[in-house]
Amino acid sequence: MSKNSGTQSFWDHLDVLRSVLIRIIAVSAACGIVAFIFKEALFSVALAPKDNDFITYRMLQSLGSIFSAPEGDEFSVQLINTGLAQQFMIHMKTAMCAGVLCASPYILYEIFRFVSPALYDNERRYALNVSGAGYVMFMIGVGVSYYLIFPLTFRFLGTYQVASDVVNMISLESYMGTLVMMCLAMGVVFEMPALCWFFAKMGMLNSAFMQTYRKHAIVIILIAAAIITPTSDVMTLLAVSFPMWLLYEGSICIVKRIDRKRAKAATEQNLMFS
Repeated sequence: MSKNSGTQSFWDHLDVLRSVLIRIIAVSAACGIVAFIFKEALFSVALAPKDNDFITYRMLQSLGSIFSAPEGDEFSVQLINTGLAQQFMIHMKTAMCAGVLCASPYILYEIFRFVSPALYDNERRYALNVSGAGYVMFMIGVGVSYYLIFPLTFRFLGTYQVASDVVNMISLESYMGTLVMMCLAMGVVFEMPALCWFFAKMGMLNSAFMQTYRKHAIVIILIAAAIITPTSDVMTLLAVSFPMWLLYEGSICIVKRIDRKRAKAATEQNLMFS
């Protein structure tokens, strides 16, 4: 099938791109304004992991001393502000991030609608699968970070003391920066299966290569987990590296399935011409 790019000139495409960017910015700004207005709801979600009754901590407490969080063990971390305009700026940045996150389905739709006319039918199908799966995996990664990785990291670092008379007072800027950074990092990490599928479809990756270098991948996963979680807590490190390892093993299964389909197609083609 031929491409459906039409006879538009470079400047026509540039005008279309400008319209797409304007719509994306407008929708993201509108979502950000709504998030900015509903400040209490926004920060009730963003600041929830600092409270002792957060769902993750309740689950850990119910599991007992295995996770060093026995029943009834409570903690309290006070967030402070250190700048005159810092709270307002953090409010704006958080609302902007929330706006982009809420508008992300529309952003993905606009980008795909702009690119798809220049693709063949099979390329359009692959692009749709990769973008859809990538978006879902990114959101899962954000959820894993918010509900598991960040709470464990915050609880360890926020309550760690070198001496009993040294009180922890975490700045709001540090808290929000770490939360956003970890959610973004885990979202990117969870793109692994979609990227492996894409590279395998392009013939740039195979399951034999991934299995051969599995040990090297585990070392890289541990290093990446140590970078994502700025803590020496083994429990938190394992909580980050274990999902990454599962993603790698799942990616091997995905690539292996593509290898089998490619081998079957090659065999059928050889039989046809033999």
